[in-house]
Amino acid sequence: MISRRDFLQVSMAASALYGASGFGNWGRLAAQQTLTQDQLLEFETFGNVSLIHVTDIHAQLKPIYFREPSINLGMGDNKGAVPHITGADFRKAYGISDGSPSAYALTYDDFTSLAQGYGRVGGLDRMATVINAIRADRPDALLLDGGDTWHGSMTCHKTEGQDMVNVMNALAPDAMTFHWEFTLGSERVNELVESLPFTSLGQNIFDAEWDEPAELFKPYKMFERGGVKVAVIGQAFPYMPIANPRWMFPEYSFGIREDNMREMVAEVRGKGAELVVLLSHNGFDVDKKMASNVDGIDVILSGHTHDALPEPVLIGKTHIIASGSNGKFVSRIDLDVRDGEMKGIKHKLIPIFSDVITPDADVAKLIDAQRAPYEAELKEVIGKTESLLYRRGNFNGSWDDLICDALISEREADIAMSPGVRWGPSILPGQEITREDIWNVTSMSYGEAYRSEMTGEFIHTILEDVGDNLFNPDPYYQQGGDMVRIGGMGYKIDVSKPQGERITDMTLLKTGEKIDPAKTYVVAGWASVNEGTEGPQIWDVVEDHIKKQGTIKLEPNNSVQVTGA
Repeated sequence: MISRRDFLQVSMAASALYGASGFGNWGRLAAQQTLTQDQLLEFETFGNVSLIHVTDIHAQLKPIYFREPSINLGMGDNKGAVPHITGADFRKAYGISDGSPSAYALTYDDFTSLAQGYGRVGGLDRMATVINAIRADRPDALLLDGGDTWHGSMTCHKTEGQDMVNVMNALAPDAMTFHWEFTLGSERVNELVESLPFTSLGQNIFDAEWDEPAELFKPYKMFERGGVKVAVIGQAFPYMPIANPRWMFPEYSFGIREDNMREMVAEVRGKGAELVVLLSHNGFDVDKKMASNVDGIDVILSGHTHDALPEPVLIGKTHIIASGSNGKFVSRIDLDVRDGEMKGIKHKLIPIFSDVITPDADVAKLIDAQRAPYEAELKEVIGKTESLLYRRGNFNGSWDDLICDALISEREADIAMSPGVRWGPSILPGQEITREDIWNVTSMSYGEAYRSEMTGEFIHTILEDVGDNLFNPDPYYQQGGDMVRIGGMGYKIDVSKPQGERITDMTLLKTGEKIDPAKTYVVAGWASVNEGTEGPQIWDVVEDHIKKQGTIKLEPNNSVQVTGA
């Protein structure tokens, strides 16, 4: 349930969800016939400063399908608050009609049918069109990239991020911050960052040996826009050495570094900043806590947890903007800054409906050039699916069900584990599965599919540890992913319990027997953070499995029973 406070907060502005277009009130067919690019871009210019926010693109150069989550639980003070409402509750909170374009863009219900009607979303050439339109209206708008940009596709993997750097440079950002980029390895990250024609930000990126700010990443950048001194402070993903392999970037340390953030805000205010913007990859709930604890931040552009919210969330005097993921949205934020402070805000979350928005010709040509050496590999058909393949949701997704099936089958395991990452496009029933589709949900620089023996007790410890990363009531102890996906085994989880008491009734599905803490089981998985992990690459494992199956048809996964929510 959404709280009364949150409901009032979003409902007061619900009519502005898509400007004056009445976007949320049309039926599906009528909307498809009449929706135009001009309506998507419609915006009455406001104030004197404009920000453009994109985040968590995950290397998706081309239009895709992307289903929003059905379950997104909030804990502690965030229980029932946005963004932790989904489906019908989300639509009710924001005044969104069933079957409307905004229902398709922002919620999961009837996804297959709506996707067939409205088509794909995203594509950097379409994003370029939107960004250029905003700049035509407000030429000095700041374009800010929230990170998770150089990761998530086959071409990005094979070019070590160069394809995304080349295309994003054409969009001309003013600054960016980072997360998955560091899994390219610090040597490659340093090389790319040094080549960028814009500023790389991270007030929390420190030299690990000396515990001093890393020279390559500036804590903030001062701009002058609309006669206003604007400070943009960067916040990289705080939990890099925990969530990703520390050995890939040993010279860097991260962390939330709230005290340093407080110092940076004071420093930029002391330099005359009239508007302070935090370009963040914290995750939404962490950003809410930081907004509560650190005074003086006017706007937080939130990333990492892939939330898409059609209105800002106000915490004290700080407005938090969430702009989705996978190139599905672009946020425009207009601000009225006078007499040294922010007087007003106007915001629009623009969905990138790829069949409606005309691609920018130059960027489209550049994208095709990046993909050309790999086009034959990308397009090779591996199989077909009768099931909707998607990833998002706190406990399972059908893509990861398929990956776990592949791990059990190809690696001859009792149990499979797939990481609870949130990136990866969806595939509709009836679609062919190409090699690109497989890479889009498996691509990473440590994709070895391991095969190991684990005791039941150790499996329980893993689930408890991951569960605490997701369901700890203190956002500063959350890492923003979803629960590790499990194949071949079921369990119960009480999300209201403390660590060590959440996971019970672990059961081996093929026999129905309870997992014995002392017994050893063969477990296959991928994305281990341990250096030297051995095994075939996960994309090859999944490809081999799909080729053998031919057509994929997955049964509903009810192996996780959730209570305490």
